Amino acid sequence: MEPRPNILWYCTDQQRFDTIGALGNPFVQTPTIDSLVQEGVAFTHAYCQSPICTPSRASFLTGLYPSRVHNTRNGNERFPDFPPVVSKLLSDSGYRCGLVGKFHLQSAGKRTEPRIDDGYSFWRFSHAPRDDWAVGHDYADWVRSKGGDLDALREGEDRVPAALHQTTWCSEMALEFIRGNQGAPWMLCVNPYDPHPPFIPPRSYAEQFSAEQMPGPHFRESDLHQQIQFADVDFQGSPRSPTDMKAKEAQANYYAMIALIDDQLARILAELEASGQRENTMVVFMSDHGEALGDHGLMYKGCRFYEGLVRVPLIVSCPGRVATNKRCAGLVELIDLTATLFDWAQIPLPEYVQGRSLTPYLDPGGAEDGTVIRESVRSEYFDALDAAFTGGTGSFATMYRNGRHKLSLYHGTGLGELYDLESDPWEFDNLWANAAFNDLKSNLIAASFDQHVLLTTDVGSRRIAPM
Repeated sequence: MEPRPNILWYCTDQQRFDTIGALGNPFVQTPTIDSLVQEGVAFTHAYCQSPICTPSRASFLTGLYPSRVHNTRNGNERFPDFPPVVSKLLSDSGYRCGLVGKFHLQSAGKRTEPRIDDGYSFWRFSHAPRDDWAVGHDYADWVRSKGGDLDALREGEDRVPAALHQTTWCSEMALEFIRGNQGAPWMLCVNPYDPHPPFIPPRSYAEQFSAEQMPGPHFRESDLHQQIQFADVDFQGSPRSPTDMKAKEAQANYYAMIALIDDQLARILAELEASGQRENTMVVFMSDHGEALGDHGLMYKGCRFYEGLVRVPLIVSCPGRVATNKRCAGLVELIDLTATLFDWAQIPLPEYVQGRSLTPYLDPGGAEDGTVIRESVRSEYFDALDAAFTGGTGSFATMYRNGRHKLSLYHGTGLGELYDLESDPWEFDNLWANAAFNDLKSNLIAASFDQHVLLTTDVGSRRIAPM
């Protein structure tokens, strides 16, 4: 049996799947992430289990759908005592676990996020790159130690410079952890806030991307009419044309933030090489959910399940232990990564975990090509954002996607969306009200309902006897 690997788990915040050069975007600058694609396996159809931060993170940190974790909302008061997060179980098995940056299993509003029994012995916390917390915000303290005033820098014309940026701080803390842990095994979770809005990259990075040269969002004028029909369904902001929302400018800034991420990730990988640890370190690059970025007249996030919001990067690399330059187009859920982490750590998969290990698709000598991995994927939105914040109604919605079709149900409203992703990959032609597709819609609604009942029903405590 191979020795247990170190795990570098790099999770960005609100990064779409289509933001990587090696996977088809010619407008970004991602040479480091591109190298991970070339040296490893990219799961090109990976889906988050909620398009909102807390429920998504609660899901992939436990291996359960958000509704099963009973953690479906941003701004929540507390995190449940069960199930344990994956870092706790890895720590109990002998891993030294570190956290840098965002955690966000509980609200950090008006307080620093409380610790849970998370298994992290190295904790460098920064929920967001603001100075909102009097104590406990390690990033703001670091900026102050270097003579900077974070809020003043954010509001200044030149913005926070790269040297003091939160993404850079994440790398500094990661280097501290790696240099202090020359022995295996360890797991380090690095969670920068970018490319989460507001889209304010360092000036030096913003200058590398011109709005005029950006391709712009996936948008048709008919999108505005459709989104008006969903006006009561939670979303951050009303639908607008790309011109009105300055979508190309937002896209340029978004790509600039990803370029900074790429440069800072390079520093961490270089340290692994220099310290002789790269050969025994599984590197995971992913994001918690996506960003609308002007698609369909929407910016930011909320209760929709368009590809830009729910489909995310998922790349795994480790020399000799992971196949190289392999793209797996099969459907994957982020909870599958959770199951894979247990595989790597040689921990028996807890019976409650709903993910499936991706190890067969990573094996350099494996026969699985990854064309088909799951028959369907699921994403949830259960009152995930404060309706007073979104102008919505506290929406409940679910997404069911199989190999060809995607069904989104906005429960209690009579509204929904149905797309044929083979003929309409960017989801412009909503077939929901088209009578010619009634049979298909009914079949997908039934499949979605079965999925909901079978995957999210909590049957209570463990059975110990037949009666």
